[in-house]
Amino acid sequence: MTETQNQNRPEWGIDSTHPELVEPLTEALRTIVDPEIGLNIIQLGLVRDVTIEDGNALIKMILTTPFCPYGPAMLETTRQKTEEVLGIPTHIDFRADEMWDFSYMEEGLIDDWGIY
Repeated sequence: MTETQNQNRPEWGIDSTHPELVEPLTEALRTIVDPEIGLNIIQLGLVRDVTIEDGNALIKMILTTPFCPYGPAMLETTRQKTEEVLGIPTHIDFRADEMWDFSYMEEGLIDDWGIY
């Protein structure tokens, strides 16, 4: 595992079906920053799954809070970036039923917040 990979990240469907796409997609998604927190969506663990089926990509994504004022923009930017990298139509499944937790963050980042 490289230094920049999120060791807390859940396994994505493309990890096994399209492993060659994981790194370029991850790097593209790292450019999407939550402006209130100052960390990107990969560091925060907001992308919960990425699958490709029937020529379409599906991203399951959460936000740090369901009422995030930047949420709609981050979801749309995630969709656009994914389409750019994968070159296929992409849909976002916003998972309001899954609450974000600090444990979703990349290892070492939570220490900087001084919470534990």
